[in-house]
Amino acid sequence: MKYVSVSQMIAIEKEADASGNTYAQMMEYAGRGLAEVVRDAYNQAGSQSALGLVGSGNNGGDTLVAFCYLQEWGWQTTAYVVKTRPADDPLVARFLAAGGTLLELDSDPAYEKLATALENFAVLLDGVFGTGIRLPLRGSAAATLDFVRIRLAEMQSPPRVIAVDCPSGVDCDTGEAAPETIPAEITVTMAAIKQGLLKFSAFNFVGDLRMVGIGLPAGLPAYDGLLREVVEAAWVRRTLPARPLDGHKGTFGTVLVVGGSLNYSGAVLLAGEAAFRSGAGWVTLAVPAPLHAALASAFVEATWLLLPHEDGFIAAEAAEIVCANLDKPTALLLGPGFGTRETSQNFIAGLLSDGQNLPSMVVDADGLKLLAQLPFWWDQLPAPAVLTPHPGEMAILTGLTAAEIQSNRLEIAEKFARQWGHVVVLKGAFTLIAAPDGRTAVISVATPALGRAGTGDVLAGLIAGLRAQGLEAFEAAAAGAWIHAQAGLQAAAVMGSTATVLAGDVLAALVDVFANLE
Repeated sequence: MKYVSVSQMIAIEKEADASGNTYAQMMEYAGRGLAEVVRDAYNQAGSQSALGLVGSGNNGGDTLVAFCYLQEWGWQTTAYVVKTRPADDPLVARFLAAGGTLLELDSDPAYEKLATALENFAVLLDGVFGTGIRLPLRGSAAATLDFVRIRLAEMQSPPRVIAVDCPSGVDCDTGEAAPETIPAEITVTMAAIKQGLLKFSAFNFVGDLRMVGIGLPAGLPAYDGLLREVVEAAWVRRTLPARPLDGHKGTFGTVLVVGGSLNYSGAVLLAGEAAFRSGAGWVTLAVPAPLHAALASAFVEATWLLLPHEDGFIAAEAAEIVCANLDKPTALLLGPGFGTRETSQNFIAGLLSDGQNLPSMVVDADGLKLLAQLPFWWDQLPAPAVLTPHPGEMAILTGLTAAEIQSNRLEIAEKFARQWGHVVVLKGAFTLIAAPDGRTAVISVATPALGRAGTGDVLAGLIAGLRAQGLEAFEAAAAGAWIHAQAGLQAAAVMGSTATVLAGDVLAALVDVFANLE
């Protein structure tokens, strides 16, 4: 699913219209798709009735077209016109001919008819404002939205709200939301995901985000040339490596996880098991020797490479041992539970010294912090490596503040992916995956279930496991991040609360996520 700005969406529609796919035809597709979502979501007996808040623009038109189809399918529909449409509007005439009922704000100044309608309909379509609005909202339309918002909050059994393209009052570029915005249970967006919908505070009003097509012609340059995408299950399913029946552990790659310290001993376990759960055939954990006795009984499937240490942290001379054992690994994960001691810094410098033939790499956690201390570190990694920073680690790598990064996540991830020549996975709400070639993937999930120590180790292990199986860096990172996000949602559902989810719960949930991709 393409991830677009408002101006990009306007350009797509303009180019489609110029190619012969008219605005009227696009609206017909959009309205039909919207109607199908409404029908499929709320078609149970006794609830086949819908009220629409209709504006003067395309969102109002989409709503009217959807209502014509719903009428045909046996629904009862009423359109409440909030912003006046042309007197000769063919969509209004078509809606009335289909048997719909029309109410208008102009003849309902005290909202009496609107209040009654809200009580009598099962579904409410919000089609007042579209993607082109600028805040703040003003006038009678803003007042009407606020009336509906307050009334819905007061009702014991309010209608189920579906936003048409976007919740009215959301800026689809910045993600800012007007105080009058009505929270939706489902947002049905048209043709592409508008970038503001995956930002806060807009995301608080979006609900379940779904996309329907508008009949765009194949080969449209304005559409095909966009390099930003929202990851979806179908893409991940297509991207995951094959699992041939005659495969063996060598077929599915080997992951070497280098990390661990006395202070952070569990990180390598989480990363290593996630690598196995991704489908990798063999996982070796390279850890400071004192950790082995405690960890081995907790992870019997792993093999081990014991490293020299200083006070439980990987020592500089461990680089020679790791380099001597790089003949089998098809992916190297560096950093989980590393710590930031000088001895470990020297280890990384030795590992990346000239002449080392390193496999595909994923660098995470303290590995990133130590990496940042090396001059021109990006030139020392096998390209493209996958870097998995959270905003604080990204700040260390870039010299920016975490606040600067969070205020401009998309452009910063893309800028440094190009500059460094590596894939950047900028973690957090709506994790971003940026490739050096300009491709960007967005994960449409924001959940506090993943706000736990150790969940990043699970993600890094997942990506390393997919990389070991032969996926390219960008594909491994994007698929891994999507699977990880779904596992966070699944773990929260199992636990009944986002507050109680541990990294181990996310790890356990990977089983169901992969099963659903089969």
